[in-house]
Amino acid sequence: MDLDRSHVIREGDLRILNPFDAGKLATLGQAIRLRPGMSLLDLCCGKGELLCTWAREHGISGTGVDISTAFVAAAGERAAELGVADRVRFVHGDAAAYVPGELVDVAACVGATWIGGGVPGTLEILERALRPGGMLLVGEPYWRRTPPDQATVQGCHATSREDFHELPGLVELFGRCGFDLVEMVLADQDSWDRYAAAHWLNLSRWLDDNPDDDLAPQLRAELTEDPVRHVRYVREYLGWGVFALRRR
Repeated sequence: MDLDRSHVIREGDLRILNPFDAGKLATLGQAIRLRPGMSLLDLCCGKGELLCTWAREHGISGTGVDISTAFVAAAGERAAELGVADRVRFVHGDAAAYVPGELVDVAACVGATWIGGGVPGTLEILERALRPGGMLLVGEPYWRRTPPDQATVQGCHATSREDFHELPGLVELFGRCGFDLVEMVLADQDSWDRYAAAHWLNLSRWLDDNPDDDLAPQLRAELTEDPVRHVRYVREYLGWGVFALRRR
């Protein structure tokens, strides 16, 4: 069980594996009022930047789970670098099936609601790890503008308009699932650009170093096509944010 190699190459040396920057991640940690001693479970934790930086800044502890051995290793290194390895740990495994030994104060799945087949199923997975009165964090795309045609839908890495909600519809969905939205921090076009463009630079450098690799033609095509896709579709039509929820 591991993540596809192309994904690891694309993310390169990035620490935050979504359209957030360090400032937005810090804003989110402050906005949800983390306190020393709180516990957090981060499903599909990537390289552990959320858990490691919040452990350092807010004195929390927790566990991150990810399917990528490379990301889990990077998360462990980051924890040691920030001096929080005694308070956080990282587990390689299936996030959807992970059961924590104890219930937590905050359960997060930032940008990977595929683990539950969408938002409602992911909320169910998260809530089973949550203490009564705790908080869920969900990262999810949404339509900034209604896509006018199927080319726009596919250019935003979707198969149909129904794959994502517009922002009011997403908030309403949280309510139908029985949750109040209590905080949110949204990506903007600049943070989308930083994330997307970092992929292009990672791919370009990797192609320089690995011209004869079996993945080279695929990643060469991606580097050719993705910048146009991003500026034509993604940055104009697709939003992304992290939403803090509490059970009604």
